[in-house]
Amino acid sequence: MTSSGLRKSLDVVAAIEAAKGAIVLLAGFGLLGLLHRDLHVWSSEIVEHLHLNPARKYPHIFIDLFSSFTDQRLWLMAGMALLYSTIRFAEAYGLWKQKAWAEWLALVGGCIYLPPEVYAIYQKASVIHVSALVVNLVIVLLVAKVLLQKRKTKQTH
Repeated sequence: MTSSGLRKSLDVVAAIEAAKGAIVLLAGFGLLGLLHRDLHVWSSEIVEHLHLNPARKYPHIFIDLFSSFTDQRLWLMAGMALLYSTIRFAEAYGLWKQKAWAEWLALVGGCIYLPPEVYAIYQKASVIHVSALVVNLVIVLLVAKVLLQKRKTKQTH
């Protein structure tokens, strides 16, 4: 792959990271929208709206999960979403600006996700699990290639 091709590929990775940051940031704002609400009633209404039986296993788990949330827990989760989004946005910016620290962050971050993705496939293979693994593996290999190419260029100069 040419240097120009690698550059365009890193721009795609940067866009993916920015999109992940935006999605999680929106989810964090959504959590803040649940503050001071009766989440048991709210989750029960969602289950009812979806025409699910609240006595069944998964709807019941959903209702129990949201019923256990306190305002403090919602603030904590929203704060964690903000932190995660900030990291993703910084990584995207760094990749667009061709910063080595961002490339290392993308490589390490991508590698961290590989074992859980492999384990998820081992537990139950699905199109989503396999797709996530393939996309993440492509990103890791791409960023590793960029870093190796930079290292070779640096050694020849």
